[in-house]
Amino acid sequence: MPSLHTISITVKDLGKSLSFYRTSGLAIAEGQDNEHHVEYTSENGYSIGFIPETTMLHTDPAWTAPTGNNRIGLQFACSSPAEVDETYNKLIAAGHTSFKEPWNAFWGQRFAQVTDPDGNNVGFFAEL
Repeated sequence: MPSLHTISITVKDLGKSLSFYRTSGLAIAEGQDNEHHVEYTSENGYSIGFIPETTMLHTDPAWTAPTGNNRIGLQFACSSPAEVDETYNKLIAAGHTSFKEPWNAFWGQRFAQVTDPDGNNVGFFAEL
């Protein structure tokens, strides 16, 4: 039976996207900003693939970029509410746009969202 291995994100600018996700805490190796595909596997086994639009067009010349925001939904677990705030602040200091400042959500988590270079709102959370 097939099992889910990788979630892929089609990105406009691979270097900008990798920088965003590195700043958010993913240990993505440097020197890959011009690759045709970059895959990151987390310590808990989840993989994210980053595919530049140019690669998509090479494999499917009829491909067109989706319109609107939030092509994907990603949420990253943090070890503490303070880590949510630290991650959010690092991303904002690096020039990324806030979607929702850190707050104590009614469902019992510290939660924040920052918009990645492709318009996706990426969440960071920790249990309160």
